Amino acid sequence: MTFLPRLERLLFICGLLLLATYVAVRIHGTISTRAELRRFGGRVARSTDSPSDFQRWKQSKPDFSLWSSKRIEEFERSTGIGVDSPVAVLRISKVHLEVPVFSGTDDLILNIGVGHIAGTVGPGEEGNIGIAGHRDGFFRGLKDIGPGDAIELQGPKRTDTYVVDRIVIVSPDDVSVLQPRQQPSLTLVTCYPFYFIGSAPQRYIVQASNTNFDPKNFPVSEGMDLGINKQQRHREHTMTGVARPSLSRIYSR
Repeated sequence: MTFLPRLERLLFICGLLLLATYVAVRIHGTISTRAELRRFGGRVARSTDSPSDFQRWKQSKPDFSLWSSKRIEEFERSTGIGVDSPVAVLRISKVHLEVPVFSGTDDLILNIGVGHIAGTVGPGEEGNIGIAGHRDGFFRGLKDIGPGDAIELQGPKRTDTYVVDRIVIVSPDDVSVLQPRQQPSLTLVTCYPFYFIGSAPQRYIVQASNTNFDPKNFPVSEGMDLGINKQQRHREHTMTGVARPSLSRIYSR
């Protein structure tokens, strides 16, 4: 007669332990992201005369509302694994994004932040800076970016503001979007469609320049205007299937 009450207590204790473990993992993920931003802030503060600029950072945990459950799990699993300090911080106020930029685009880096694409110029340098991120994680909000929106990239020595002037969808092996442009630029890369199930067959490219921009001059690329783009975004929510494109390591899956 005493066996069942003991079993109930044991199961209750196990349930509490599992719940405590889940809460601990979520808290650790939040702390880890904040720690990376603080660590970058410390590096910048030591190399600039304006450390107060970095004390104003809003250090909130990632907004998981648009993330896939798989991406949340990968983020939580990867936080706590040692990585090098971020090389920059990317901010897009339009979509409430603040994320550390790490060097490289391997799985670990793209699970905990976004990655600087090897072979492109680095933050603070003149040229075309390439940054990749997951479409179902930090870069999900790119679907809501439009011409004229501002993107801020804070490097160790300076902060540059870029204005979006081109959005284009390309094939995975089209690396022409990473070539130098007429003015210093920033190119953000993620997979497309955003809600495609499986390996997405295309890449969504957001390009921005640090020069003055007139939204009326927003270029039409690859035969796609903003109206068509909005229709594609609406349809993609119902797309299913598995594509088998030739994926490049510089792009996120």
